[in-house]
Amino acid sequence: MKLYFIAVLSFLFSMKSIAQQKNPNPVIPEADGFFVLNGAKLQPDKNRIYKAIYDATKTPKDSSQILPALNMAGSELNALEVCGIPLTHAQFVIVFHGAAINGILDNNHYKIKYGINNPNLKVLSELKKAGVQLFVCGQNLLAENIDLKTISSDVTLASDALIVLMTFQNDGYALMSF
Repeated sequence: MKLYFIAVLSFLFSMKSIAQQKNPNPVIPEADGFFVLNGAKLQPDKNRIYKAIYDATKTPKDSSQILPALNMAGSELNALEVCGIPLTHAQFVIVFHGAAINGILDNNHYKIKYGINNPNLKVLSELKKAGVQLFVCGQNLLAENIDLKTISSDVTLASDALIVLMTFQNDGYALMSF
C-alpha cells in the first residue's frame, strides 16, 4: 500500500512538471480547457493562422450539455489563448444542420423541446464575440419546417450546409466534424 501511494505521488508530481497550469478555458469557459504540455513535440504556433470549418450535426447525450461542435471550437480557442496566440489567428466557422439544429433553438423553443434552458446560447454568443462565424442550413430548416425566427439570433442563415462546407474547404479551411 505504501509503495502504491508513493507511485501515485510520483505520477502526480511528474504530470505537474509536464503541464503548465494557467486558466485552461479563458475564452469559452463552458468548453474544455487546454493545458500546455512541456516537451510536447508539436505545440501551437504563434505564426500560424488556424482555419477550421466545424460541421455540426451531432447533439450531446444530455440536453443540459453543449453541442459537441461548440465544445470543440471553444476548446481550440481556449488552447490558442492559453498559448498566447491572438484570437485573430483563429478563423473558425461552424455550420449547423441535422440534429444539431435543436441546439441552436432560442430558449423558449429549446425549453419546450427539452424542459430546460438552452445551455448553448451563451456559448454561441461567446463564440461570435471571439470572431467565429455561425451558420445554419436553410435547406434543413425548410425540410424540417423550422421557422428561422426560432433559431438563435447569433446564427446566420446559409442557403445550404454543404455549400458552406465546400466554400470554406475550397478556401483552405480544415474540416472538423462533430
